[in-house]
Amino acid sequence: MKAIGRLPPTSASLLDDEARPYFLWWTRTTVGELKLHLQSPDLDERAYWLGALLREANTRDVWLFTNESEIRSLWSYLLRHLGRSRNMWAWLLGLPRPIWPPPEAGRA
Repeated sequence: MKAIGRLPPTSASLLDDEARPYFLWWTRTTVGELKLHLQSPDLDERAYWLGALLREANTRDVWLFTNESEIRSLWSYLLRHLGRSRNMWAWLLGLPRPIWPPPEAGRA
């Protein structure tokens, strides 16, 4: 029986640190720079870039840069950056459907 593996990236350029990934279309960030952002000690910075990855990239390309554990650990920081993909990622990760905007956002 053949083991089920991960699909290859949608583009081989995603393996090149000097390439500009298709899913970061609004910036000149390279693959290498994205990797650095995703390792930042600043949680807001990491959440912004991970949110962009989850929101804009083909799902099969996401796993080149992160894993389920990392997404789960930053989930509360990520929610604001996921846009319309918020519910899909909650479903994929088996998390409760997020309430957005959060109830406390309406309090001023």
